[in-house]
Amino acid sequence: MRNESAMYRLFLDIAEADDRILAVYMNGSRTNVNAPKDLFQDYDIVFVVTQTGPFIEDKNWIRQFGTVLYMQYPDEFPNDVSDRENFYGWLMQFTDGNRVDLHVETVSHATEHIHDDKLCRILLDKGNVLPAIPEATDEDRHVKKPSEAQFQACSNEFWWCSNNLAKGLWREEMPYVQDMANFIVRKELEKMLSWKVGIDTNFSVSVGKSAKYLYRWLSEEEYQAYLDSYFGGRTEDAWRGVFAMCGLMEQTTAYVAEKLGYTYDREEGKAARGFLEHVRRLPRDAEEIYKDIM
Repeated sequence: MRNESAMYRLFLDIAEADDRILAVYMNGSRTNVNAPKDLFQDYDIVFVVTQTGPFIEDKNWIRQFGTVLYMQYPDEFPNDVSDRENFYGWLMQFTDGNRVDLHVETVSHATEHIHDDKLCRILLDKGNVLPAIPEATDEDRHVKKPSEAQFQACSNEFWWCSNNLAKGLWREEMPYVQDMANFIVRKELEKMLSWKVGIDTNFSVSVGKSAKYLYRWLSEEEYQAYLDSYFGGRTEDAWRGVFAMCGLMEQTTAYVAEKLGYTYDREEGKAARGFLEHVRRLPRDAEEIYKDIM
């Protein structure tokens, strides 16, 4: 597997040998000093060029980067919004294990957008076409302090959508339960846990995509509780995971509310959790949820 030095040398050699390539810059995890370094990190590389068209039309020029195992042309997807004349990409997995997300970009597009991502580092500017940029930083991705309205909305969305988990589990509609748990309910828990991390770090860190770095700042017990909230395809396992989410949400919401001086509606969570517990005990042949009006 080609190491980092060899890959950088490859990118620069290709750029220096081609008069159409005026500059090279990089973004992504390899420019982030706070991202863990490992063998799966991509190389997110942008070649600033005179025109994108000739590179798009030449299907063979990317072979100089190595032997491709498989790849994707995201700007060729049907019905996808693409500005091929200004920005075009190839996502490549090579046979030696390296992955390169490569784009070509016009000078005008680069000068307009290079400041959009602060995780950016210029590797070469042989045409002096790029503006000066500050040192790469992930500060735009730091956890932001929520307003009280955002805090209340997060808590309410979690508990309200737990109702859907209840009915989905009672019906044993596991695909629906998985979608609701992972794409709706869990996202609110992630948000609340991220705010806890923000409080504990003075809102100076990023928890990463999908909150993948939560383990860095949560206690071992908290992080294990978070992992325990994931579940497979068995209904009983799903119920256990849902209640693990509920317990962690209750604990974390109370902490965030106390630290930020916000109001926490404990009764809302208590009522929603009570509904979940009731539905879990509800017979499969039940004809009504409650026999009497609550």
